[in-house]
Amino acid sequence: MARIQLDLATHLVRLDSETDFAGWRDAARRLATNDIAPEDIAWQVVLEDDFRGDDLPTAKPEARLVVPRDFVERAETVICHCDPERFGLLYRLLWRLRSEPKLLSIASDPDIRRLEAMEKAVGRDIHKMRAFVRFRKIGEGEDDRYVAWFEPEHFIVERNADFFARRYTGMRWTILTPHASADWDGERLAIGPGAGKRDAPAEDDAETLWRTYFENIFNPARLKVKAMQKEMPKKYWRNLPEASLIPDLIAGADKAASAMIARMPSTPAPHHAKVQAKHWPTPAPADANESDGAETIPELRALAKGCHRCPLWRDATQTVFGEGPESADVIFVGEQPGDQEDLAGKPFVGPAGKVFDAILDDAAIDRRKVYVTNAVKHFKFEPRGKRRIHSKPNAGEIQACRWWLDKELDLIEPNLVVALGATAAQSLLGKAVPITKMRGEVVEREDGLRVFLTIHPSFILRIREPEDKEAERERFLDDMRKVKELMAA
Repeated sequence: MARIQLDLATHLVRLDSETDFAGWRDAARRLATNDIAPEDIAWQVVLEDDFRGDDLPTAKPEARLVVPRDFVERAETVICHCDPERFGLLYRLLWRLRSEPKLLSIASDPDIRRLEAMEKAVGRDIHKMRAFVRFRKIGEGEDDRYVAWFEPEHFIVERNADFFARRYTGMRWTILTPHASADWDGERLAIGPGAGKRDAPAEDDAETLWRTYFENIFNPARLKVKAMQKEMPKKYWRNLPEASLIPDLIAGADKAASAMIARMPSTPAPHHAKVQAKHWPTPAPADANESDGAETIPELRALAKGCHRCPLWRDATQTVFGEGPESADVIFVGEQPGDQEDLAGKPFVGPAGKVFDAILDDAAIDRRKVYVTNAVKHFKFEPRGKRRIHSKPNAGEIQACRWWLDKELDLIEPNLVVALGATAAQSLLGKAVPITKMRGEVVEREDGLRVFLTIHPSFILRIREPEDKEAERERFLDDMRKVKELMAA
């Protein structure tokens, strides 16, 4: 097919390398300003040393060729793709942009879809090269050098070389690939011809150390084989020293995970016990709180320090009570304190609290003027080595702690309550509600109190993909802007 295209084309453009963007751009300008259509052009890479250029028309000086800057940047990326038709695709897009200036924004266009697919493929290959290059040391003393062999899918060496020069500035290195090689001598970066795997050095002593490290950081309890192979495709394994361990690690994952669980501690770390002893007063009977009248939030907080209404107090460091002015118009109710809140004794000071504060600020809500609390006042967790992992409160624990939340509502008398997540909604409404389905709705209780339903900010932290995380943050910000409007209503 390529041979037929070359024979039928009116104009044959020869480029001097697979990534000759400057040559493609010059030829494209000359062809487009002379109104030579894409179907009349064939593109060819000529690698011979005696390459003399092309017999193409001179660009017409009176003809203007204006394209979006975004197209030039994307074309520089796509030129690195291995598809031999990429040159023709880029010229066809250039040709169409003259009469379709909004073409790049039409996601359904076949040429644009193909451009985006090539762009993403090159981007993935660049990322994989950065992740999976493994250097081997050759020489000693002043003659030492680090050499790596890598087999990229696309022509990305030149585009990626600057990254390695910045990352490994202090050492001399060479990266060999079938298409091209990159060499850094500590001062100058050079791109040379391709090489073969036999040109790369054999295994060195550092790889034994690397395999030992990889084996020891492997967490069998978090193994997801499909996800691992998506991030580290098998085609890269043959050049990774640690890859030889992967089959055995996968095969023994279940047994290793069981052994790890058996080694887990059954009690919190010692420093938690010390803090707990400092904060807990003499144990009081479970019904003592009901008999003590509290007329202010500080009095209620003092009573809560001795709360034994459910078993969670035994392992928690301290009660984490609500915080904010007693005259607040709105109360935000979360699920329960986390590890950092349990140690600090204050609500929403951990990672989720930082997200919460930032979004409140973006929504122009002053946290100092709102009251923030949790449906459950003690940290419920499962020990994992030295860490304490959050565990969702059950219905009995939520019900037991609802007494405190009701007292907070009675004393503050807010105009609006924001339920951050399903646990908060269950505590406030007395039943489970589907947060995803009812998000953004206001539910009025029998006593007339309005309850606004949304997610807990910790949900944003659990999203892995950056784009999805940012989208969810924007949704939560929209929810807080609605809260701002309801506060003023």
